Amino acid sequence: MRGGTGLAPRGLLWLALALSLAAACRVVTGHDVHPLSRIAVHRAGVALDASAAARASPKLLGSRGEDTDWVTVDFHVPNPSDGDWIGVFSPSEFNASSCPSIQGSGQIAGPAICSAPVKYQLANYSSGYAKLGKGTLKFQLINQRQDFSFGLFTGGLSNPTLVTVSNKIAFVNPKAPVYPRLALGKTWNEMTVTWTSGYDISEAYPFVEWGVKGSPPARALADTVTFGRERLCGEPASTVGWRDPGFVHTAFLKNLWPAKEYYYRIGHTLHNGKVIWGKPKSFTAAPSPGQRSLQRVIIFGDLGKAERDGSNEYQNFQPASLNTTDAVIRDLGDTDMVFHIGDISYANGYLSQWDQFTQQVEPITSRVPYMLASGNHERDFPNSGSFYNGTDSGGECGVPAATMYYVPTENRANYWYMADYGMFRFCVADSEQDWREGTEQYRFIERCLATVDRAKQPWLIFTAHRVLGYSSGFYYGYNGVFGEPMARQNLEPLWRRYGVDVAFYGHFHQYERTCPVYQEKCVQDGTVHVVVGGGGAYMSNFTTVAPPWSVYRDMDYGFGKLTASNETTLRFEYRRSSDGQVYDSFTLHKDKQNV
Repeated sequence: MRGGTGLAPRGLLWLALALSLAAACRVVTGHDVHPLSRIAVHRAGVALDASAAARASPKLLGSRGEDTDWVTVDFHVPNPSDGDWIGVFSPSEFNASSCPSIQGSGQIAGPAICSAPVKYQLANYSSGYAKLGKGTLKFQLINQRQDFSFGLFTGGLSNPTLVTVSNKIAFVNPKAPVYPRLALGKTWNEMTVTWTSGYDISEAYPFVEWGVKGSPPARALADTVTFGRERLCGEPASTVGWRDPGFVHTAFLKNLWPAKEYYYRIGHTLHNGKVIWGKPKSFTAAPSPGQRSLQRVIIFGDLGKAERDGSNEYQNFQPASLNTTDAVIRDLGDTDMVFHIGDISYANGYLSQWDQFTQQVEPITSRVPYMLASGNHERDFPNSGSFYNGTDSGGECGVPAATMYYVPTENRANYWYMADYGMFRFCVADSEQDWREGTEQYRFIERCLATVDRAKQPWLIFTAHRVLGYSSGFYYGYNGVFGEPMARQNLEPLWRRYGVDVAFYGHFHQYERTCPVYQEKCVQDGTVHVVVGGGGAYMSNFTTVAPPWSVYRDMDYGFGKLTASNETTLRFEYRRSSDGQVYDSFTLHKDKQNV
C-alpha cells in the first residue's frame, strides 16, 4: 500500500477486513478467473497429426472495408474427445520461435507455445463432433493488426496438445486505423479523438480531418504512443497474455462551437502521399458552462467485453455485457456523454482483449465522449503503487487503460480529473490510489469541488469506481461497514461542504440508490449515493436487511442516466439492460436563489 496519512487502529482493522473479504470472494467463487487463464499455455505440447486438419475461410477478410468479419473453420481429428478445442491465434505463428529470447549463459528449454489465444471454442460446440470427429465452427474476428490461424488442441485446457494448425488468414489491410474513441479535452470546448492502427509515425503521419458541414475541413495532427512488455508489472500481461498493442493515436480538436455538430475522419498519410482513411463519423461539441439545454449523461461501471460468436467468456458476461452495450447504442440519439466508471474490459492481463473491447463499444465511443474511471481490474497489482494489493489487473497496472483511452488528467500517472459539461461539473476520483486526507488526490478532489461556479454549473457530481460512500452490498455490509473502510470519514465532509448532488460508484455488481444522506441519516441537503455496477459482470448479493438510507435495490444488469433540462431540475433514471425500461428514478430540485 502506498503511503499517506496514518491509519487509526480501527481503520487498519477495517481495511484488513475489506481486503480479506474481497480476496475470499475471488477464491471461493472463481468469478475473477479470466477464461484465457484456464488454458495452461506453459504446459502445451505439440504433436502434429497428419490425419487431422483444420481449414479457415475466407482467407481474406474485410474485403469491403469492414473492421470485423466472420470466419468458418472446418476441422477433423481421428480420435475426438470432449476436451478438444479450437483456439484463435494472432499473429498466426505462435510456436516457440515467437517466445521472448532467454537471457543468460545457460540454455533452458522454453515452452512450445508462449502466447495465449485471442479466443477459443470447444470443438463439441459443433453438433456430431464427438461421434464423427468432424465439425464446423464460426468465429467473428476483428482487425487487430496481425494475421490469424486456428489451432486444434486435444487434452482439454489443462493439458493441451496441438494436433493441427489451419491456413493463415488476414484482413485486407491489417494496419488500418480502427475504433475511434472520443473524450472531452482539458477544456469544455475541446474534443479528443483516439484510435488504434498498425502504423508507426516512421511509416505514416496520423491525423483527423474535421469540420462543420458546408465548410472546408481542417486537419489536426495526432500524437502517437505505444508500450512494450517492460512497462507492465507482472504476469500474465508480461508473459502469455502479452500481445503487441500497436500504435495509439490522439488528436485534439480545439475551439469548438458549443453544441455544434462536427464531422470527422481518422487517417494516415503514407510517405508516398497515399491516405489510408477510417470511416466518416460525427459528434456534437459540448455545451458551454452554464448553457441551458437538454443535457443527458449515461453512467455505469463493470461492463467488460463479451463475444458475439459464443466464444470463451466470464460467467454471465454473455449476454449481460452485450445487452448493456446494445441498450446504450439504441439510446444514443438521446445521449450526450457516457461515463464508464471502472472495470472496463476485464482483460486482466490478456492484452488482445483490449482490442476486442474497443471494437465492442466503438458505435458509442465514435459518436459521444466516452469518459473512464480507473478500477481494480485496470490498476491493482502487488508492489506496484496501487492503493490495494490485489492481483486484479493481471499485471497491467493501468498501462493499457491509460494508453488505449484518453482522459483529461493533469498528470497521466494520476487517473483523476475534472470534466465540465454544460450545467454539470464531474469530479472523477481514482479509488485505486490513495484518497485519504493529506494526499495529492484528496487535494485534487477538494479543488475540483471548490472551484465550480454553481451559478453556471449547479449540478455537482462525484464519481469513483469503488464505493467510497454508501452501499449495502453483502461484503460492504459485513460487520456494519456499509462502504469502503475510512472513505466516508475522509470524503464525506467534502461532499457536505461543497454540496455534492449525486455520487456514483461501480465495483459492486448491482444497483442501489440512497436517500440524500449525511452521516448515515437521511437529510434534505445530503448527497444521493448511487451504485451502478451492473454493466455486465456477474451479480453481487445485497445484505439481507437494507439499511434505513437505502431506498431502492436491484440485483440486475443496467445503467443510469442523468438528464438536466435547466439549472433547477435534475432527473435520474435507472434502466435495466435487458429491456431498456426505467425501474427506478428520482428528481432533484434547486431553488433559483440557492443556485
